[in-house]
Amino acid sequence: MGYVEDLRKVVGNQPVILVGVAVGVVNENGEILLQKRSDGRWGVPGGFMELGESAEEAGRREVFEETGLEIGEMELVNVMSGEQYLVRLPNGDEFFPVTIVYLSKEIKVGELKPDGVESLEVNFFSMKELPDELNPLIKNLIHQYL
Repeated sequence: MGYVEDLRKVVGNQPVILVGVAVGVVNENGEILLQKRSDGRWGVPGGFMELGESAEEAGRREVFEETGLEIGEMELVNVMSGEQYLVRLPNGDEFFPVTIVYLSKEIKVGELKPDGVESLEVNFFSMKELPDELNPLIKNLIHQYL
């Protein structure tokens, strides 16, 4: 069981602050790696940090777990936080995310493959031909920073 699940056993549904990462991975053709999540929306790899893990470690772990790729250098792009990002889940859990956004243009090794749980599909997309079901927040980040 992970940190978030353990925390929820103690605090229940009340709002908490959770720190996570989102990683934009861009290949040598200038295409961005996107994953289709279980909710049907496309986004960039990412997730919550585990106890004792650095943000960079979490970013690399999430990219590998969700896409099968290992990445190298990561550049800090933004940190998103605030009341406008409040998340209310169907089960009643609430959290205010602090999301550390990275960009990596260095793909070291790996075979592109979804994990089948968080990622139903993974693919590289041209910045000019992004999928319609792209998470609006991610679309804004792509246009703002890439």
